[in-house]
Formats: sequence, C-alpha cells, structure tokens
Amino acid sequence: MDERAAKNRRQVLSWWSLASALSEDGPPKELSKLASEIAEGVEIPPLLLDRRPSVNDLLRRDKGLRQDYERIERVLNPPQPPEEDEPEEGGATEANSAGEHQATSFAASLGAGGLGAREQLRSMMLFGKMLQNVFSPGMGASQVSAKQYNDWLQDVGRFEQALGYPKGGLRGEGGGGGGGGGGGTDAQDTDATGVAPEIYDDDLNFAVNEARAGRGLMSEPEVKNALSHLEKSLINRMALREVLKDRALAEKLTPSMDLVEQLLRDKKNLSGEALQNAKMLIKKYVNDLADILKRQVKSASKAKVDPRIPPKRVFRNLDLKRTIHKNLINWDPERRRLMVNRLFYRRGSARTSNTRLIVVVDQSGSMVSAMVNCTILASIFAALPKVDGHLVVFDTQVIDLSPWINDPLEVLLRTNLGGGNDGPKAMLVAQAKIQDPKDTVMVWISDFYEFSNDQPLFAMIKNVVAAGVTFIPVGSVSSGGYFNVNPYFRQQFKTHGIPLMSGSLKTLIKELRSALP
Repeated sequence: MDERAAKNRRQVLSWWSLASALSEDGPPKELSKLASEIAEGVEIPPLLLDRRPSVNDLLRRDKGLRQDYERIERVLNPPQPPEEDEPEEGGATEANSAGEHQATSFAASLGAGGLGAREQLRSMMLFGKMLQNVFSPGMGASQVSAKQYNDWLQDVGRFEQALGYPKGGLRGEGGGGGGGGGGGTDAQDTDATGVAPEIYDDDLNFAVNEARAGRGLMSEPEVKNALSHLEKSLINRMALREVLKDRALAEKLTPSMDLVEQLLRDKKNLSGEALQNAKMLIKKYVNDLADILKRQVKSASKAKVDPRIPPKRVFRNLDLKRTIHKNLINWDPERRRLMVNRLFYRRGSARTSNTRLIVVVDQSGSMVSAMVNCTILASIFAALPKVDGHLVVFDTQVIDLSPWINDPLEVLLRTNLGGGNDGPKAMLVAQAKIQDPKDTVMVWISDFYEFSNDQPLFAMIKNVVAAGVTFIPVGSVSSGGYFNVNPYFRQQFKTHGIPLMSGSLKTLIKELRSALP
C-alpha cells in the first residue's frame, strides 16, 4: 500500500470515528461501507463496526485487538525523557500549562512510532471505536440501561489506561457524576455543572477535537468535564435509584427482563428501602416467569420410550389390563379361572434411575437474559422427582450455588454480572460433580469466548461427552437483544454433532424434558 492510499484510508477512518461519535444514526452508509472495506483489508473483526458491544468485550474476545490496544498504549505513552530544570518564569511550555494533557494527531503519532500502514489502520479503527463508546454512550436513547452504564464505565477505564491515567483519573474518583472537573476549563465560563456551554451544548460537541488546528486530543480539563457531564446524563436517564426509594413508585413499575437486568447490575449501589424494593420487583418477575415455565415444562413431552430396551420384568411394570385381555382365550369356565401363560409388561423410558442435572452459567454481561431464564429453569427441573440439581456460575472465578438452586431469587442476588470468562476453571468444578456420566445432563450457558486461543474448554467438553454425559450447550434463550457466540465453538459443536441451543425457551425445555426422567 503506497503512502497516498494509506493517507486516504486514515482520512476515511478519521471521519468514520467522528461520525460514529456524533450521529444518532451512526456514519452515513457510504462511509460505513468504506470503513467496512478497510476493516476487511486489515483483518479487523466486523463486530468492531457494531455500536453495541463494549471495547472490553472486543478485547476479551480477540487476541489481535488486544495487541492493537497495547500498541495504542505504547504510542500514546512513549518513554519520557529525563526531567529538565523548570523554565524561567514566563517561559512555561504548552505541555506544562494549566496541567493540560496535550497530544498531537493520533495518526501522526502512529506514523512517528514507526508502524506500518496495516498496523496504523488497525490501531486507528480500535481507537475510533473507543472514542465512539466513550463519548456517545446511549446516543439518541431516552432511557439508558444499567448494562449500558456499566459498559461505559469499563470503556472509560480502558480509555484512561490507553492515555496513561490511573483508573478514575479522567472520570474523577467520586464517580456517579460527582467526579471530573479537575483544574477548571482554562478561562472558559462554565455553568453550575462545571461544563463549558459553548463547547458542550448537548452531551458533547466532539467536533471541537479536530476543529482546533494542531490539536489531536482535547485538553485534560475539557475531557474531565465532558466525561462528568456524560456520566450525569447517563444516570439521569437511568433514574431508577430514585424511583426505588419510594415504595409506591416502585410498585408501579412493571417487572420485565430489562428491569431485572438493571436491578441486578445496580444492586451493589442500593441499600435500605431501595434494595428491598429491588428485591420485591425481581421476585415478582421471577415468580411470574416461573409460573409460565412450569406450565411449559408440565406440558412438554416426557422422555420417549426407547423401543430398543426390553421391558423390565418387575411387578411395577406389569400391564395387568393387557395381560388379562391377551389371556382370555385361556379362560376355564368349569373352574372359573383364567389360566395365564404369558405376562405382558409396560416398556419403560430409557432413563429410570436418578439423573444428575448440572447447570453451568456464564455470568458475563452479554448472558444476562439467558442466565435469568436458565436459573429459573434449573430450579424447576431440580424440583422434579428423580432429578438431583446442581448450579455453578462463573466469570474469572467460579461459585457453586447448588445449595440455593431451588431459590432462583437468591441465586440471582448472589451473582455478580459482568467481568471475564474462564470456562476451563468452571468445567473442573462441574466435572467433579459427575458421578455416573450416563445419568448426567450438563447444561452449559455461555457465549463461549475464552482468554486462551488454545480453546482448552472444547477439549474438556469432548472428554465429558465421550464419557457419556448428555451435554447441552446454550448460547442464548432470548430471541431479542445483542447476542454473539464464539464462531470457533459454533463450528466445533456443529462438526461434532452437538446442537447449540439459542432463541427459544420452549426448545430448551423440550430438550431437557427428553433428557430427564
């Protein structure tokens, strides 16, 4: 790629970043198409062009992007030269004035770092995604979910890290809209919120970033004020905490999956009356959904009769009606007795012994609806006769919640949504619960993204299946919302004939009802 072509692509990505951050509808189709072509040319995953996933999710799922992020850190935080004597009064440099954090054009910095054209474009795309997520959270939405707020906090943390700041260094230690400010706005008039109105007319007039000649990034006080303003806007649009403080207002809320997700994500920030009202709403939704799922479980067909298995000749399986009917020809009228020369038995289902049900749930952010649904399902199936239920949840740590499997509300309140994903660690705990593989059903609910590119989890899954365990992978049990499964696992499950469940709760119920006695 010659320098002119590389320059044109960098220009396209600069405009794509700005349009992504400023426009409610995202970049124009033509610009998005160009950005998509550039992404394909430098092997950037298409998911990066989607406005919904967080930067944290992308870095967790793609090793190549993690390397690009580390490259951005190196470019934006080069080794500092030895400190020199302070300049005489009146001779302060711009870099030291008013505590500002100034930077040259990001593209120029990449070039100065000796990066090739491909690495420059990849880094620019990731940096543009980061700017989009940090400076346009919940763009155009009148209401913001707790997940969006949580994702934004994580993305701001990544942004701070890339720029060499400690966690909270730009957003402010107070959080909740109380941080930021830091050093004023360099003679700019500000309103009561500390935000310069001529710069931040709405959430953020991000165009000032490029409009000021020679400036690649805003000054530190401007960025702090912008993030403080954005955080306040997000919390105001969430506004759930205030409602929860009033029992009468809280009772007017209609429990839904979205509301439950917000409450679960925000529960650590609730206390007193607000926490009690949150539990009340979660319990109401869980109970209502449980009633629906119980009816579906009850109406679902049980395990099918296996014609290959002969009926077991025990008294409880004796088909008395059929035996009498078939032996009527042997009736002795003189002795008034039925001479039975053949007994008939009912054919049982394939599984007659107790079945151990092990449900393993990925509690990372993208799996919330699946986790809620399957936690309730686990409690329903665990209550069935001949079912021994166990429940394990995991992110980078593993928690055995089997003692509370019959109380889905308690399970949900003990989860900690978000974070990473260490499937192999969870599998070790699940494997330890297997006693008789042929009488074990393992339901694994996850997007199947791992830290390691060696995909050790699938090798462990193959061993479990080879031992005779009925393994049911679940990518999603909700037909709406953002949903993504690791393509490697999706293909491997297909290749090895292991159906990946997604979309329909009824399908999962039917699958479980067939697998359990």
